[in-house]
Amino acid sequence: MSKLTHLDEDGAAHMVDVSDKQVTRRSATAEGRIVMTTEVLAAITQGDLPKGDAIAAARIAGIMAAKKTGELIPLCHPLGLEAVSIEFHPEDDALRVVATASLHGKTGVEMEALTAASVALLTLYDMGKALDKGMRIDGIRLIAKTGGKSGDWHARD
Repeated sequence: MSKLTHLDEDGAAHMVDVSDKQVTRRSATAEGRIVMTTEVLAAITQGDLPKGDAIAAARIAGIMAAKKTGELIPLCHPLGLEAVSIEFHPEDDALRVVATASLHGKTGVEMEALTAASVALLTLYDMGKALDKGMRIDGIRLIAKTGGKSGDWHARD
């Protein structure tokens, strides 16, 4: 295992110094699912929830969350994101959320993509909980990242 970059020589937490890193185009994509009844899935995808258009609200929430990642996750750098997209893919018993964040910068955007997907999923739960409190959020993970010193990476499955 490589040296943990968020710890100094004495083991104290610190923000990683990226001042000497190269600016490169970086992107990251994360996904997650919210499992629900087919009735709730239909209500969400048709915009028929009592609270309104859950997909529109979740998209905005995910984008806003990506922009706030540096304030939410300790030691994350605040980043000037250039693009964030949130996609929704209905499945048999779930709605899959795919979030992508990108920029030209000195550090990656994996946490921004993961935060965007997570908050979009939480927003879907909040908007649909009146119909199904048993919804389950799962499978939140990074599926791809590009750029930086370590290069491109893609999940195996």
